[in-house]
This record gives sequence, structure tokens and C-alpha cells, in this order.
Amino acid sequence: MAKNFLLGVLTFIGCGMRNSPEGDTAGYAANKTNAKTIYDFKVKDIAGNDVSLADFKGKVVMIVNVASKCGLTPQYETLEAAYKKYQDKGFVILGFPANNFMGQEPGSNEEISGFCKRNYGVTFPMFSKIDVKGKEQSPLYKFLTDKKENGVVDADVSWNFQKFLVDREGHVVTYFKPATEVTDPAVVKAIEALL
Repeated sequence: MAKNFLLGVLTFIGCGMRNSPEGDTAGYAANKTNAKTIYDFKVKDIAGNDVSLADFKGKVVMIVNVASKCGLTPQYETLEAAYKKYQDKGFVILGFPANNFMGQEPGSNEEISGFCKRNYGVTFPMFSKIDVKGKEQSPLYKFLTDKKENGVVDADVSWNFQKFLVDREGHVVTYFKPATEVTDPAVVKAIEALL
């Protein structure tokens, strides 16, 4: 019994250390027949306007929970560069500010928008602040993080800048842990395979 417990702990620790995609290809293939997609959700943009994610049909989408006062905040720069590099091929990044981790996104939507433009020249779509975990978790993030909902991965958001990759039909393909940059070869390969 002690051996099984130790094996479980080591497996858990090992999973937490991985920077590779966490999705499972078989799960993704099966999910293609699942009717539920990101297109089933409506959100508010950073200015408070209603947006249907169906507006992004036909695009490869990366959904990222972002924060302005995090050690990973400089990732805005590489995210913007990836957006500019691939947007003409049908790639878009959707940024969702969230204050779920040590109060690292305390600002208002207006302050967040100004910060992103002023410091990182962000032009990819930004949305109103939401909860990505906990009792007030947004329906979109409930879908992204629960395999029963998305058909592919259980992927609790562990910190700011976790990245979910979605195909042109709105199905979740995989996700990347927060510290994994969009420039990481595994991320680049996953994006380019969908373009």
C-alpha cells in the first residue's frame, strides 16, 4: 500500500513538472464528434460588449488567462508576436484577465487594457476579467478544464498564462502549462499542425 501511495505521489509530481502538451490525441479525435465547442459560449470583451465565440469560427484559437502583475506577465510580448506571425493564416489569441492567483490582476478592465497596449502593444482580442477557477468559475473555463465537458482534458488552471489550444471547428485540442512559452517548440508545432 505504501508503495502504491509513493508511486501515486511521484506520478502526480511528474505530471506537474511536464511542459509538454497535456491533451491526448485519442481524446481529441473522439471529441470531434462531440457537439459542444467553444462556439457555445458568449463572453464580454474588455470594453464590456457581448461577444459570441462563434465569431471565431474557422480560426485556430489560443485561450490564455492573463495577469498584469505576475512573473509571467512578459509573456504578453511573445503572445503578441505569435499572434502577428500567424494571424494571416487564421490564428487568434484570446486573452482573459483573471485575479485568481495571489491578486496578480487587481486592475479594472480599462486599466488592464491600457497596461497591455502601453507596455506590450497588445492587439489580440482581450476580454473582461473573469474567474478561471473556484466557485465563480466562468462557464467557458468550466468547459475548458473539465474532460466531461470538452471531451479531451482535465486541466485545472494552475497559474496565470495557461494556454488552451482550439481547432478551427471549436474543439479543444490540448493545453500548455503557464510557464511554457508560446515560442516553445511543442507549442509552435501544435499551432502549425492546425493552421
